[in-house]
Amino acid sequence: MNRRDFAGKVVLISGAAGGLGTALCRRFAAAGARVVALDLDQAALDRLVAGLGRADAAGVACDITDEALCRSVIDDIASSFDGIDVLVNNAGIAQRSLLAHTDPAVMRRVMEVNFFGALHLTHAALPHILARRGAIAAISSVAGYAPLIGRSGYAASKHALHGFFDSLRTEVEDAGVSVTLVCPSFIRTGIDAAALGAAGPRLTSGGEAAPDEIAARIVDAMVASRRLLLPDRTSRLAWWLSRLTPALYAHTMKRRVGAEFGFKETA
Repeated sequence: MNRRDFAGKVVLISGAAGGLGTALCRRFAAAGARVVALDLDQAALDRLVAGLGRADAAGVACDITDEALCRSVIDDIASSFDGIDVLVNNAGIAQRSLLAHTDPAVMRRVMEVNFFGALHLTHAALPHILARRGAIAAISSVAGYAPLIGRSGYAASKHALHGFFDSLRTEVEDAGVSVTLVCPSFIRTGIDAAALGAAGPRLTSGGEAAPDEIAARIVDAMVASRRLLLPDRTSRLAWWLSRLTPALYAHTMKRRVGAEFGFKETA
């Protein structure tokens, strides 16, 4: 595919009020796109849109777990903006707890947001994107291609994104639509601050990469219609290690992040 130019294009970004979502909105706006920011918090969206400094930007409150609402919102946006060119499925929630101690309802909630939310938006927007020979992106994770201790529900939702979007690509690439999967490691955003625990309480942890840096790499990858983006050193190391020596990957990963779950470091 030719390199994409997002100037004047209608770009929908879910989870827009979060750290990475906000950074993506700014990057696309700087590229001349007509940004439509989606999130639950209308007040936060209003502040975000005001900060973009573009009269053609909009913020729309949407619960992506509500399929009918997603379809209505997408139809309204397509009507107001005379189409949709790009969808970035960024919205998501985290989960950090061992399966043995976790209510299955927590896993179900993670799947509803991370997988089914992306499905709802993509299915509703797809006819418009096909008509414009546009682009779709999904923000996955290292957990989308490798195991991550204490994140079984989160990993399941991200693995599901890979199966879905890799398969969707085979259906739409001949029609000129690109599909990009993005797999960062830890980003300094609020997602872990809102991670679901064993019964749903909030947990906190830090991150590595700055949202603005990752957002810039995502936009560049979509300009180039890349299939997969591993945007940081940890994600690239995890990709190759998990494929070439999966046992060593698992050992290294548990040593790095297992302590919070009581796993002791082993030689």
